Amino acid sequence: MSNQLSNRINSLPISATLAMAAKARELKGQGKDIISLSLGEPDFNTPEFIKEAAIQAIHDNYSSYSPVDGYMDLKQAICNKFKRDNNLDYKPSQIVVSTGAKQSIANVAQVLLNPGDEVLLPAPYWVSYSAITILSEATFKEIPSTIETNFKITPEQLDAAITPKTKMIFFNSPNNPSGTIYSEDEYRALAKVLEKHPNIYILSDEIYEHVSYGEPVFSFAAIENMYDRTITVNGIAKAFAMTGWRIGYIGAPEWIAKACTKMQGQITSGANCIAQRATITALEAPISKIQYMVDEFHKRRDIVLELLGEIDGFELNIPGGAFYVFPNISAFFGKEIKGHKIENAADFSLFLLAEANVATVSGESFGAPECIRMSYAASEEQLRKAIKQIKEALS
Repeated sequence: MSNQLSNRINSLPISATLAMAAKARELKGQGKDIISLSLGEPDFNTPEFIKEAAIQAIHDNYSSYSPVDGYMDLKQAICNKFKRDNNLDYKPSQIVVSTGAKQSIANVAQVLLNPGDEVLLPAPYWVSYSAITILSEATFKEIPSTIETNFKITPEQLDAAITPKTKMIFFNSPNNPSGTIYSEDEYRALAKVLEKHPNIYILSDEIYEHVSYGEPVFSFAAIENMYDRTITVNGIAKAFAMTGWRIGYIGAPEWIAKACTKMQGQITSGANCIAQRATITALEAPISKIQYMVDEFHKRRDIVLELLGEIDGFELNIPGGAFYVFPNISAFFGKEIKGHKIENAADFSLFLLAEANVATVSGESFGAPECIRMSYAASEEQLRKAIKQIKEALS
């Protein structure tokens, strides 16, 4: 039988991060000692007080279908969190709880985008933004940035990128993959441009908001005349070490929230009931309860920057948040190292996997083909060993 898969799935790229993680697992299965710096997943366990809340929820017999948009008391806890951390006023009717922030983003794209619409992606951007746009039958346009500008776009670039087809722009601060944080003034300058285009919606992905190292994190929806056009996306995966619990959420204009609930009702229905109950406990806890993880990430960031800075050819910025470094490695392009011809970042990542036993992710799928992403959500011992092996492979 001939291949009768849909054009939709045939046009969809494989997630670069998941593909590299699968390759690393395959090599580990062959007995190779691979250090994986490819996935953005904290290496901490979920805090005990959150696990206890989940156990209590089981004892309390939370085992039935949950409301499609989330339990009401969880939605109220999310509203309280938005007010406490972001100075944003949302009502429960503006909140939708989903199976991870990725589903939250996909819901928003599905309910707002039509074929022919255009989405602006300030680059570098998380790999799934472009794929989700493709699934929504829209097109995306990258707005490039460089390590020299700390991977930030300018208002002039934004203004030049907008066309009559532009329907949405995705912002992500702290950023995956660069760790860059936009300041309030920088966001307000970009908002000035968007003021002239009232039909453009803003998706603000703030999943890394609590993983920042001294720089304040500002919510785009806190800009007065952007609130009614902004969808704020967040979740508990990164800051609370709860990646597998799969809880994300949005705060949005009520009509968008209702549309997302309608969409989700036909795809997954409500998110996991036990994880929702545990999320209430996570969100109601003071941020100080997870500060130990942020402090450790900060320490690791500094170690990684110091060690990578000793390797010729790695050009680095200083990430303000998240847990990635995103070095420009274009100095290696056109070279042959140990029989490997390095023409691009994908070649370089595969070289590191083969010769240094270290898994990274090429920057091409992040919209930055001269870079690679390295996660430092691994132990200090593993990080030191990985960079030592990279240095030796390149020596």
